[in-house]
Amino acid sequence: MSGKVIKVSGPLVVADGLSDANVADVVRVGEQHLVGEILNMTGDSASIQVYEETSGLGPGAVVETTGYPLSVELGPGMLEGIYDGIQRPLTEIRKLSGDTIARGISVPALSREKTWEFVPTAKEGDVLKAGDFLGTVQETSAIEHRIMVPVGADGTLKEIRGGMFNVDEVIAKIEKEDGTIRELTMAQKWPVRVARPYVKKFVPEIPLSTGQRIIDTLFPLAKGGTAAVPGPFGSGKTVVQHQLAKWSDVDIVIYIGCGERGNEMTDVLNEFPELIDPHNGEPLMKRTVLIANTSDMPVAAREASIYTGITIAEYFRDMGYDVAVIADSTSRWAEALREMSGRLEEMPGEEGYPAYLTSRIAQFYERAGVVQTIGSEERRGSITAIGAVSPPGGDLSEPVSQGTMRIVKVFWSLDSSLAYARHFPAINWLTSYSLYTGNLLPWYDENMGKSFVKNRERAMSILQEEASLNEIVRLVGRDSLGAQDQLTLETAKMIREDFLQQNAFMDVDSYSELKRQAMLLAIILKYDDLGRDALAKGADMNALFSLPAREQIGRAKYVSAEEYEEAYQKIDAQMNDEIAKAIAAGGEEL
Repeated sequence: MSGKVIKVSGPLVVADGLSDANVADVVRVGEQHLVGEILNMTGDSASIQVYEETSGLGPGAVVETTGYPLSVELGPGMLEGIYDGIQRPLTEIRKLSGDTIARGISVPALSREKTWEFVPTAKEGDVLKAGDFLGTVQETSAIEHRIMVPVGADGTLKEIRGGMFNVDEVIAKIEKEDGTIRELTMAQKWPVRVARPYVKKFVPEIPLSTGQRIIDTLFPLAKGGTAAVPGPFGSGKTVVQHQLAKWSDVDIVIYIGCGERGNEMTDVLNEFPELIDPHNGEPLMKRTVLIANTSDMPVAAREASIYTGITIAEYFRDMGYDVAVIADSTSRWAEALREMSGRLEEMPGEEGYPAYLTSRIAQFYERAGVVQTIGSEERRGSITAIGAVSPPGGDLSEPVSQGTMRIVKVFWSLDSSLAYARHFPAINWLTSYSLYTGNLLPWYDENMGKSFVKNRERAMSILQEEASLNEIVRLVGRDSLGAQDQLTLETAKMIREDFLQQNAFMDVDSYSELKRQAMLLAIILKYDDLGRDALAKGADMNALFSLPAREQIGRAKYVSAEEYEEAYQKIDAQMNDEIAKAIAAGGEEL
């Protein structure tokens, strides 16, 4: 089925003569066979968003429809891969066309040359349904790729064979209920705009450990949850997302560079192969898929990149893995929606964004969650969705930020004033929130002890009290405060500088395990308790603030991961001894 171009407006192409085509079909446009997708149909006229540069394209060019929706190839070979927004492998394209992507280039997402060792786990005669495992492939040293029965291929396994195969070779044959034989390979396709099926969705109840103290302790995210990282330019969104990609305790990371600067993706590409995963000792790239659709690449492909990433995540989720999808940033994706909507001459909503902006944001985040997968009844997988939001001028009242806040349950609000003060992560503890703390309480009580949640709540109240006291200090000065209030300010300063502040470029401080976080916060709060008791017994306030143990607490986060427990115990004993002496000295003065 082919038609002819009648209008070209940037990435939007209008063609007629496509009466048999459907909305969402992939088409090839012009002599160079540019990839496009049909957005809407009016009679036999189709509006097409083209995922490549359209310069030189004009009326009369031939448009051919493939008859299939925009889909991704799912199978061994995706991990360690670098794709563009429509899952074209950038490393393979570079070999063919150099540093610039040639228009119309077509390279399969999964290599047809590479072979994989397939180890069958199902047996001939087994009655299988969609999602059941046929066998496994050791894709990387960190991840076992589980080959699943595709949706719609239920039946009796007639033949299965192990050995070395590429993704196109037949590894099994299934006889369906109607008697037809379905040949199965290690690869399957799935349309990106259709969520993969699951049996049941659960409430997220296990925290996602990220190694970032302000996140794990104050504003935790659950596995299978949703989070947004909004903030103005220069506030550290990308660094926060890099940290989450590096250290989150998930099995697979899908990092989507959607419309951000190319040098930031270059940093990721250079850094990740050299980083070692603290959870399994393997390079991080062994469990990572990168989707790079930078700001200088065609704008329409940004819109597809988000769906490409979440579909790949759902595939690994169905294997029973915990997956993190990190989108940097959804604002650039929304700008692509706005541009296409404007070219389609749709009625604009607030600030020119399409009226369906919020529903599209919801469609993305709703594909996260903890689910019982199709296949085995015991198998669970999760997708945790984390999106950066880049509001112009840091204005959180703009539509993308507001639409995201209505959907996500964790909001890490980045603050430019903290970033300028070199406080990173620059997450504002007064404007951020997490709605998962109630769901996570049983896990914390069982694994961290009841004191952990109490200390968290107390730290939050001290930080809020500090904000109130700072208003007084600005008016009449710190000396006007009583000793107890000055101790509150000192403790809040310790929480901010010695606990919340982290250095992403120091190995020992870049990642902090949850047990260590709990011990460090407990020491700071114990200093507060002992200090209040000492002040009540007549100790000198200035002497308390200048204790050698106070300085040791400030350096405690730089103690190596192997030695911190012993070091923290020494600091605790030293602090008890020094405060006892301060009380004694205060009593003598009285």
